[in-house]
Amino acid sequence: MLQIKNLSMCHTKDLHILSEDLSFVIGDRDKAAIIGEEGNGKSTLLKLIYDPELIENYIEYSGEIIKNGTVFGYLSQEIGEKDKEKTVAEFCRENGMDELLPYELYEIAMQLCIDADIFDSERKMKTLSGGEKVKVRMAAVLAKKPDMLLLDEPSNDIDIETLEWLEEFIASSDVPVLYISHDETLLERSANMIIHMEQLRRKTRARCTVAKLPYRRYVDERLLGFEKQEQLARSEKRDFDKKMDRYRQIYQKVEHQQENISRQDPAGGRLLKKKMHSVKSMGRRFEKEKENLTQMPEGEEAIFLRFGENAKIPNGKKVVSMKIPELFAGEKRLCGEIEFEVSGGEKICIIGRNGAGKTTFLKKIAEELLPRKDIKAAYMPQNYEEGFDLDKDPVELLMNGGTKEERTKIRTYLGSIKFTADEMSHPAKELSGGQKAKLFFAKMALGDYNVLILDEPTRNLSPLSNPEIREVLKNFGGVIISVSHDRKYIAEVCEKIYELSENGLKRLP
Repeated sequence: MLQIKNLSMCHTKDLHILSEDLSFVIGDRDKAAIIGEEGNGKSTLLKLIYDPELIENYIEYSGEIIKNGTVFGYLSQEIGEKDKEKTVAEFCRENGMDELLPYELYEIAMQLCIDADIFDSERKMKTLSGGEKVKVRMAAVLAKKPDMLLLDEPSNDIDIETLEWLEEFIASSDVPVLYISHDETLLERSANMIIHMEQLRRKTRARCTVAKLPYRRYVDERLLGFEKQEQLARSEKRDFDKKMDRYRQIYQKVEHQQENISRQDPAGGRLLKKKMHSVKSMGRRFEKEKENLTQMPEGEEAIFLRFGENAKIPNGKKVVSMKIPELFAGEKRLCGEIEFEVSGGEKICIIGRNGAGKTTFLKKIAEELLPRKDIKAAYMPQNYEEGFDLDKDPVELLMNGGTKEERTKIRTYLGSIKFTADEMSHPAKELSGGQKAKLFFAKMALGDYNVLILDEPTRNLSPLSNPEIREVLKNFGGVIISVSHDRKYIAEVCEKIYELSENGLKRLP
């Protein structure tokens, strides 16, 4: 239904190459996931397939996109500012849903596990929960009766219940799906094909791998392939080095004999000259052999992140002790009584449905902890603009004293989390969501904070970076209080889980 042939994409601003000669075919039963680090061109590829005009201002491309008359349903990563101000009814009407027959609307509602009455709602789109937004926007996509779905990070900002619905929706879809997601569990349960976009050699070379494999099998086979290639490369290099040592000994011996041969032995000189010619021929053969040796495997560098030894709190120290009769957002009541205590060494996650008040509650915790002098707390908000002036560049955002030594240290650290020199000097607002998230982690690590208040810390990071982040947070010596829908993060990092609902906050067993 969709065929991509030799597709190359390049940024017009800095000539940064996103793909070279990428080719793949999406068939009737394919559920293909595009994965890769932030800024590698995943969303750009999806936009190009849907409508080249969406990227014409910043991307040049070559190659073929063969659509064969396919009708695409495209779900963008973000809802537009104008659409946020529309009522749900206006949004649905403007997307052609008023042209559907009643039974068609009910079929879409059933497919999305949503009440069909929402399509006539006078609520503004911006007031919907993350899960409601995704489902209403998906309804508008399905109303076009597409032959193929293109979904750009539909798993962002939705609760666990909606994530589980989305997994089933993608896996059981009657039409092929090409999608981007950072949620590893969703990828494991829904993808049967992987398109992996990488940037190698400090983002100077693009590589795209296409595999007709489920996500976990792709990751496992990729790592196993790297291990085998590395073993073979090291073995061949050892054997080659032994040959080269033997060759150098022969060369030096013949060279020494040439230097010491007597002028009274011209015949011996001619023999040694022939012997040296033969030795040099052997050297040229070795040089060709070196070119054909198995190379060390090349993969996108893993993110390097670590917290200092000072990021600790004694286990018995009380960090949070809160009692809230009712939780409100403005005049809207979100939930009933909350009693919440956290001590040193604990890693907490707060879960709950979209709209339950998790972010509001986390902000209250941050308001109480950030001014304290007996701890050093850092807050990572869901909306990054709340924590950073994104008109500054990454180095400026992380600077405290302004010394030359500090600037060098920050640039080195940013390099370890895969920022290029250009990205370090551009305004942070030009960075991807994942790069902004990495800036927060860098700030927390460089500042020796011992209490981390994290609102969806892994939501914008690639599924290949998230295992590294989870490992770092798991070994963090201080306190973590977080909100997350990332099931692997919850299982691997958090020791206590609380659920927030309209009835209040309760600890789960």
